[in-house]
Amino acid sequence: MDTNKKAYIAGGCFWGMEDLFRVQKGILNTEVGYQGGQNDNPTYRNHPGHAEGIEITYDPNETSFKEILDFFFRIHDPSTVDQQGNDRGSSYRSTIFIQNDEEREIAAEVIEIVNKSGRWNAPVVTTLEPFATFWSAEPEHQDYLVKHPNGYTCHFERFGTFL
Repeated sequence: MDTNKKAYIAGGCFWGMEDLFRVQKGILNTEVGYQGGQNDNPTYRNHPGHAEGIEITYDPNETSFKEILDFFFRIHDPSTVDQQGNDRGSSYRSTIFIQNDEEREIAAEVIEIVNKSGRWNAPVVTTLEPFATFWSAEPEHQDYLVKHPNGYTCHFERFGTFL
């Protein structure tokens, strides 16, 4: 019986987020794609309203949804609306795609912890959106920074754990 779980998040350009998550303890697989938008079968050139996000497959015996969110809030700026680094627009919003009530409660708890920490200069604006179909990005976007080690990213670990 497969006990692995999936988490769906977006926090700016999907290349950088994937690159940092892929090596975290308990992460079994990462895939970049589009979520939460207006069209079916979105592409890099046509994804209106979709966030550039990642699907994270993880082993809940080695890491938790809460720990994934802790890392998420350390590698992107959750206090900017529709922006990460030089990237601007709703594709680059900070979002957690919620699959159930437990995830909603955990996300709200972690957001409160992050806000109370005072580490960011403004409150968290990360949205909690209901899970929607995750559309895999084109093959050239998967593992992009592995294929192009000097490629663009605005993601890096800014703080130690919030938990």
